[in-house]
Amino acid sequence: MTNLFSLDGKVVKNVDLPEAFNYPIRRDLIIRFTNAYQSNGRTPYGSYWFAGNRRVGHNMGPNHGISRYPRVSGSSRGVLLSNARGGRSAHHPVTAKDWSMKVNKKEKVQAKLSALSCTVSPEMVKQRGHKFTVESLPVILEDKFELIEKTSEATDVLENVGVFADIVRSKEGTKIRAGRGKSRGRKYVTPKSILFVVKDKSHISKALKNLPGVDIVRPEELNAYVLAPGGHPGRLLVMTEGALNDVRGWKI
Repeated sequence: MTNLFSLDGKVVKNVDLPEAFNYPIRRDLIIRFTNAYQSNGRTPYGSYWFAGNRRVGHNMGPNHGISRYPRVSGSSRGVLLSNARGGRSAHHPVTAKDWSMKVNKKEKVQAKLSALSCTVSPEMVKQRGHKFTVESLPVILEDKFELIEKTSEATDVLENVGVFADIVRSKEGTKIRAGRGKSRGRKYVTPKSILFVVKDKSHISKALKNLPGVDIVRPEELNAYVLAPGGHPGRLLVMTEGALNDVRGWKI
């Protein structure tokens, strides 16, 4: 049982949550799926296969008082080997490495339902770091919310229902990445905030896409990764009534 809020933040009525929100919590399946999701999204990388071998090296053979080491012709400079300056790498990364991980279909469904049931518990949502003042979770809004196209109107609704503080937390938590990625187009890291589940996101996405840390999905796009980013369950969830009815039609 949870509350259905109007855009003014007033309780319109009480609604029963679908059976999907009562699924047993399986953290092991959530972690298994999120690890596979991230691994399958990796881009293969590796060194050029001929790097360090684009030289001709000779050795004088035995009985010359010098080690039999491949060297530049007419010089004592070593080449080719991994302990030579400019030589090949001994154990370099290769693009042939397979990073993909397989997860069974039933485990994917169980991980999604388990992560969904974690969004009902205020303790787990607070433990994940989210900030809110609303008493019942998840937050259910009228379908009129999906027609909003202005960010100012969307933020007013979030303030009325008591979840806008999590957007502020995400904005204040944005920091510069501590690593090489600063120079590769991913300078900043932003904490995840609210997950919006709507039936039609053609209008509301214009209002929410610039808010820090938010994700906007339809019910059929839900999975354990968006519900529990990084394998940490208990994400703050905001749904519309139409999206909730779609979840009600799932076969458990």
